Amino acid sequence: MYDRSYLKDKKRIVVKIGSSSLQHKETGDLDYIKLDVLVRELCNLRNQRKDVVLVTSGAIAQGKKAVNLDPEEGKRNPIAVKQACAAIGQARLMMTYQKIFAEYNQVAAQILMTRQTVDNDINRKNAQNTFEELFLLGVIPVVNENDTVATHEIEIGDNDTLSAIVAAMIGADLLILLSDIDGLYTDDPRKNPDAVFIETVEKLDESYMKMGKATTGSSVGTGGMNTKMIAAKIATSCGADMIIANSEDIRIIHRIIDGRNFGTLFIGNKDESFDLPAYVNELHK
Repeated sequence: MYDRSYLKDKKRIVVKIGSSSLQHKETGDLDYIKLDVLVRELCNLRNQRKDVVLVTSGAIAQGKKAVNLDPEEGKRNPIAVKQACAAIGQARLMMTYQKIFAEYNQVAAQILMTRQTVDNDINRKNAQNTFEELFLLGVIPVVNENDTVATHEIEIGDNDTLSAIVAAMIGADLLILLSDIDGLYTDDPRKNPDAVFIETVEKLDESYMKMGKATTGSSVGTGGMNTKMIAAKIATSCGADMIIANSEDIRIIHRIIDGRNFGTLFIGNKDESFDLPAYVNELHK
């Protein structure tokens, strides 16, 4: 078993949680108990003087719920409807986060990104400066893709990849992906009962990348194991460790930081030749 006790010393942590982890499956409405636990966990990390970033989604789904969008109406102009729902839902989602963070005397800030934030050197530097200043102020940034303006040409597409991009941009030393699966398996455990759980990936090579399946067990989220492996490639190449863990009990965050054996740990192996903008652009060809 790989000794994870060193995770206690991580200083800059990005936590990504998927849409399906924050909603009631039956209704699609926000699960306020899970939201409260999530915020409490993040604030507790911040109280240990760690820099913390939350990457969260759910804006479009919340916008649709707010206006009781008829599925047929969504077909009228799919991109415009999606963007309009994102504009509604992002405001509602952030308002909810602000209220809960305030209960723990913590200030949160909103950062919305697109692929242009990564592509353009000036945009990327400005974003990095914003993150650094927020950390100095003791603020927790809450990050999402800017779905209100994002089109196929400038979208990142999923928050697994977005969270890894954020981790790379800010020099994070740990990325935690919370999902509806325990970690990386040799095959999809939902379909193959003989799939074997992988506890630690010390060097991410092509054999591991092929284990990523472009599927997801949720109708709400946009990522699958494929996007998580892409995130692992970005994060580890930039020197950050990454963990995929199950979000069923969000208190798993502090257990991970305590060095306990949850999820799959990907060991960071900094690659000086890794070009983040080039890699992200290659993904969208």
